Amino acid sequence: MELLLFGESGARVIVFPTRAGRFYDFENWGLIAALRDKIDSGLLQICCIDSIDAESFYCNWCPPKDRISRHKQYESYILKEVISFTHARNPDSLLIAHGCSMGAYHAVNIAMRHPRLFHKVIAFSGRYDLTRGIGSFRDLFDGYYDEDVYFHNPSHFVPNISDPELLDYIRRMQVTIAIGEADSFLENNLQFCDVLHEKGIKPSFHIWSGEAHRARYWCEMLAAAF
Repeated sequence: MELLLFGESGARVIVFPTRAGRFYDFENWGLIAALRDKIDSGLLQICCIDSIDAESFYCNWCPPKDRISRHKQYESYILKEVISFTHARNPDSLLIAHGCSMGAYHAVNIAMRHPRLFHKVIAFSGRYDLTRGIGSFRDLFDGYYDEDVYFHNPSHFVPNISDPELLDYIRRMQVTIAIGEADSFLENNLQFCDVLHEKGIKPSFHIWSGEAHRARYWCEMLAAAF
């Protein structure tokens, strides 16, 4: 799989693309430029990875069980290959997950599932319950539900985390979530942040004016988040 790496040192940031997006979108949309000063000064190293959403969550012809199975392979790729790849080039211990739109889901999902690895998650305009249809956004599993679906929907599994050690790692993680006031997933974001608070996790939560589900807004959010 292809990826782009920007910078040589600093906190390692794994950037997930938007729905069925590509590894070069983050740069093309001006988001790398928004972080250029921090990259050039050695504070951040950005790793923009590719997406397989078209083979997993948005593979409509695929049975839902196969969709989540394909996503699990994607997560394994990140855990076993991407993270070690970035560490081999930059030993900085600080690891951040970041994404916008569907990328925000990926960032939050992997960070909450593996808080021993990630120190920070920054999520813009995200959706954290893929089983719930909202407006034109459908249930990505078409009513199918199993243990794998449960454990890859943060709105589902985070409320039930009870392991003290795991919760301690999550509580130490910096969580930044931003969403537009007119975004279809505002309610899901509010509910998810309530869940975090109930677990003793204190996210930095921001509601942006309008829908704010575009790259120019994400550039503004980045300035505040980093």
